[in-house]
Amino acid sequence: MKTLTWLPRWVWLVFWFIGQIITSSWAVLRDLATPGLRAHPGIARVRTDCRTDAEVTMLSAFITITPGTLTIGSDIDDDGTRWIYVHSIYDGSPEAIADGSIDMQNHILAAMRRQGFDPKSVDQSNRHQPERTTS
Repeated sequence: MKTLTWLPRWVWLVFWFIGQIITSSWAVLRDLATPGLRAHPGIARVRTDCRTDAEVTMLSAFITITPGTLTIGSDIDDDGTRWIYVHSIYDGSPEAIADGSIDMQNHILAAMRRQGFDPKSVDQSNRHQPERTTS
């Protein structure tokens, strides 16, 4: 049944992402056009639920295309956990950056995977890690 909804999920992703572009473009434009600075930049290391390089690439591209955010890089731990490093102009705290990135990830994975993606099926708490641990 989920395979039948695959195309509509892609269509929804496109419309949702256009809304994200408009919203973030408006925030950047408002900051440029008004006096003062509303920017609170920050960087976070965010754990993803991506399983393939294509999913990580799509997530990284969507984050980078969105005004005010940039994917700096990605990493895979020895256990296969995939991480992305995200810079944001307006979400200074790692928690806020992780929340925005994971919301985008959930929309992308729901469209990319033929069987869909249920964010309730995975633990999406504590998604950011302030620094990389070495073993």
